[in-house]
Amino acid sequence: QVQLVESGGGLVQAGGSLRLSCAASGRTFSSYNMGWFRQAPQKERDFVAAITWSGSRTLYADSVKGRFTISRDNAKNTVYLQLNSLKPEDTAVYYCAADPVRGRIASSRQDYNYWGQGTQVTVSS
Repeated sequence: QVQLVESGGGLVQAGGSLRLSCAASGRTFSSYNMGWFRQAPQKERDFVAAITWSGSRTLYADSVKGRFTISRDNAKNTVYLQLNSLKPEDTAVYYCAADPVRGRIASSRQDYNYWGQGTQVTVSS
């Protein structure tokens, strides 16, 4: 089992940047694929980005491709999401999640077993 805690959210103007962090507890962090999702008010929780356990592969939603970058540091048990060129429509609660199944890179919420509590990102116009 892994416990996840997100940080780094905040209020930023359009065009600005933020870096989100997700710190994981447990010795098995490096065996999990990791993902970021986001949920805006009255909307579904949507996939943002994912990275395999080794960091060798990444996957992005079309809406963030070229603006957001996912990375991980297994020595620090942390996964990051760099958010650049932010837009008001990026406003949401951002969640990190862990997927224990190797051999895939998943964009479906159902593939992720463990979730953090979320961090709010607000982009003003």
